[in-house]
Amino acid sequence: MINFHQVHKAYRVSGHDIPALRPTDLQIARGEVFGIIGHSGAGKSTLLRLINRLEEPSGGRIEIDGVDVTALDAAGLRRQRQQVGMIFQHFNLLASKTVADNVAMPLKLAGELSRTAIEQRVAALLARVGLQDHANKYPAQLSGGQKQRVGIARALATEPNILLCDEATSALDPQTTGQVLQLLAEINRELNLTIVLITHEMDVIRRVCDRVAVMDAGVIVEQGPVAEVFLHPQHATSKRFVQEAEHVDGDEQHDDFAHVPGRILRLTFQGEATYAPLLGTVARETGVDYSILAGRIDRIKDTPYGQLTLALTGGDIDAAIARFNAGDVHLEVLR
Repeated sequence: MINFHQVHKAYRVSGHDIPALRPTDLQIARGEVFGIIGHSGAGKSTLLRLINRLEEPSGGRIEIDGVDVTALDAAGLRRQRQQVGMIFQHFNLLASKTVADNVAMPLKLAGELSRTAIEQRVAALLARVGLQDHANKYPAQLSGGQKQRVGIARALATEPNILLCDEATSALDPQTTGQVLQLLAEINRELNLTIVLITHEMDVIRRVCDRVAVMDAGVIVEQGPVAEVFLHPQHATSKRFVQEAEHVDGDEQHDDFAHVPGRILRLTFQGEATYAPLLGTVARETGVDYSILAGRIDRIKDTPYGQLTLALTGGDIDAAIARFNAGDVHLEVLR
């Protein structure tokens, strides 16, 4: 649905061009939740804002649903933007307007619906985000999570095909973040909306996204299905994000393993294999003993996964490795 063809962006600063996004090719499929992760200055916000031309590209071509948006004139761009909703990090609500008026603003600007139709649409949207009893309140009377729900309702007002989320949860506490992510996942499923979400938190990517692109210094350094990037990161930047999400220091862990005897393996399970008693079976069949050095069991979106780092000693270790390889598990020999 969204195609970047060698799109790049540079800012003119003191007579010099400072690149924010290097020439980039990117494809985002209809109906998926696509995450873009990177540290501050990586270029992710620039990339996101190029989709609805809040930032103008320095070169390249951007197509949305087959339309070259980089070639649109002002009138065409206004029409196109009605199909792209946006949720902001700091909500961007109008303090002097009520909740209902904030949600109604895009509809009033579009000028296509009657007052009665706008009121009906706003009421339905507020009910959808659980704020039907807050229509007449002002933003100052709302919590951060409630403000973001207003932002989501406003972004959905014109019935867009694409929803852009600019660090939509970074200003929220963990519990509220979970609620907002759940709401976004429900909206994605029910409306088949294409959602593009930028964040600096791998946990947000893990909980809601289908695919992810990892950015560093204006370049997409790795991309793919979230499970693949999260469980088997290839680039150093991706590995750092995963370690931060798991509160693991890679160097310290490596040093700890240096003092552990035996063969060290990392096993990754996904889906129903996560709950299979494979370790006990292999230990009985091959006579190996194992120590669990590190582990995690959780979910990537709706799919359970487990990842264990083991030290094997005694018995027939080669037979144990062969048995793991034959099972429904991804195996990496670390040492």
